[in-house]
Amino acid sequence: MEHVESYYAQTANYHAPWPQLNESIQCDVCIIGAGFTGLSSALFLTEAGYDVVVLEAARVGFGASGRNGGQVVNSWSRDIDVIEQRYGQDSARMFGSMMFEGAEIIRDRIDRYAIDCDYRPGGIFAALNPRQMGHLRQQQALWERYGNHQLELLDESGIQREVATTRYVGGLLDKRGGHLHPLNLALGEAEAIRRHGGRIYEHSAATQIRYGTPNQISTAQGNVSAKWVIFAGNAYLAPQLEPRLSGKSMPCGSQIITTEPLSQDQALSLIPNNRCVEDCNYLLDYFRLTADNRLLYGGGVIYGAREPADIDALIRPKLAKTFPQLQNIPFTTRWSGNFLLTLSRMPQFGRLENNVYYMQGDSGHGVTSTHLAGKLIAETLRGDAERFDVFAALPHLPFPGGRRFKVPLTAIGAAWYALRDRLGV
Repeated sequence: MEHVESYYAQTANYHAPWPQLNESIQCDVCIIGAGFTGLSSALFLTEAGYDVVVLEAARVGFGASGRNGGQVVNSWSRDIDVIEQRYGQDSARMFGSMMFEGAEIIRDRIDRYAIDCDYRPGGIFAALNPRQMGHLRQQQALWERYGNHQLELLDESGIQREVATTRYVGGLLDKRGGHLHPLNLALGEAEAIRRHGGRIYEHSAATQIRYGTPNQISTAQGNVSAKWVIFAGNAYLAPQLEPRLSGKSMPCGSQIITTEPLSQDQALSLIPNNRCVEDCNYLLDYFRLTADNRLLYGGGVIYGAREPADIDALIRPKLAKTFPQLQNIPFTTRWSGNFLLTLSRMPQFGRLENNVYYMQGDSGHGVTSTHLAGKLIAETLRGDAERFDVFAALPHLPFPGGRRFKVPLTAIGAAWYALRDRLGV
């Protein structure tokens, strides 16, 4: 499988190819999946001197890591106030100490390895009604309590200076957030892994795993013998490879388009300071400018990861509501991709065996949380599992309705929250 026909694939940096595995090899750590979770893990581990092999069923960054909105958003899909209510103050303090670390890791990777991925600082959470604006005030206070003092609350006139729309009543600017070309970030991290001696194999799906000491991981044409295994496939992990990981999560689809290039004046009139933006709805819209002045716009969720019949019909009404001045602008690319949702909206980290780990279910906040995950698994294999175990201790709850009804029941629940968004209650 090749990359989907996205703007990112069309503008990807050149890189030397990675081979297909066609022999039997040995390593310290075998990682299944070459998305951000697997790449971050492999880079931290190779930097620490581990012999690492990454098996990718398709191409580096094939899944959500190479298709997402490119927004570097701090925290998790459930913010620190919800974490404190559900899991207690001690857990909240630990999560709070890590909530801005993923973005810092990304910026460090970009600087250390000179990764050309069009990084631009600044992300805006946009409120569509007074209730959402109240939540942003609370969010600012919470995030400042945990050390982020690069936040600016925007009133109605303030957000209109940042985004050329009358749709929002205000917003919160996080200067420690930002946006980038995610596929080029993934390719740059893969090159850094290669530089450290790590081995990446594309078109080399793991087909069977026999756990033991060592573990044996089979592909169609090869085999890997590894002391440790890390599952990092997220929404694109084959369910039959490890059924224990698919029962408490659900792949969900999101859709993105890019417009034809705007003139420099048009682009600056839309988002003068080149921030990325996401609104505060349950089923949110998100958008930003690309390096060549296209508007990249995404939104909505399809539960169960079905491919939509007409992406333009899903996105154009959303874009036109935000930017009426662009309601007839041509779209040049459109694509969809899957992320992995959990019932708690918190990532699922844990152990399947003493020497087998998994990290999945970032629930829409994968760009930053996957990079933190790689650091935590490296700490764990080096003997310090304290921070990994904060995540592993969270309950991994099944979706209501079981395998047959979890998609329609989740969609019904989402429709209820979407109605509340429209009513502003």
